[in-house]
Amino acid sequence: MDPHGIIHFFLAQASPAEPASGGALISYGFWYSVMHAGVVEKLVLLVLMGFSVFSWAIIVFKLRTVKRAYHESESFLDTFWGSKRLDAIYQRSETLAASPLSQVFRSGYIELAKLKKKGKGEGEGATEDTQLGSLESVERSMRRAAAAELTSLESLVPFLATTGATTPFIGLFGTVIGIMNSFQEIGHMGNANLTTVAPGIGGALVATAFGLFAAIPAVMAYNYFVAKIRVLDIEMQNFSSDFLNIIKRHFF
Repeated sequence: MDPHGIIHFFLAQASPAEPASGGALISYGFWYSVMHAGVVEKLVLLVLMGFSVFSWAIIVFKLRTVKRAYHESESFLDTFWGSKRLDAIYQRSETLAASPLSQVFRSGYIELAKLKKKGKGEGEGATEDTQLGSLESVERSMRRAAAAELTSLESLVPFLATTGATTPFIGLFGTVIGIMNSFQEIGHMGNANLTTVAPGIGGALVATAFGLFAAIPAVMAYNYFVAKIRVLDIEMQNFSSDFLNIIKRHFF
């Protein structure tokens, strides 16, 4: 294409849409671009829609899960610090299954009950090393429970990071393919007016828009969940330390 042709091309883009046959103006809107996109672009749009739908399903599910975990953890802490009997706290924890703190407590309490039952025969003759080993056993049990709860809280969240990292590039791939097809169409027709290039370029740019639509909410939700889960992880660590100190003072 010579320089004069390039100038005419950009002037054509800046000018209003030319009337179609019958004098009606063609509206190159969003849905027009989607419907007139190429086969590859439409496949890219379907892939991006799949990413977006799955991401939103994860966001709704994890919002409910994290909200419930926070609410039940607050209820459990109120019960734990307001009660003087571990068995009463254990019974209350059975109704707070969504709380990571209650599950950590249950694991430690069960291990403590096993050790106390096992050590009944030793009586007062239990050595300091035996008591220290029992305390470490309770600590290991609580650590395993905390790790399991953390894994459960983090499930599905990495998919949001994957969506935020990959969908813009998938959309860009569709855009590149669409623009390449548009230039090939220009070469075949031998002209470069708006009617020739608008459908292809519009469909190509829609792919980028779909990619951003899928990526932006996923990235925001991922950062939100990571921050909330980190707080719960710290709460589990702090609770484990407090519970171990209580066990050490009263049972060992």
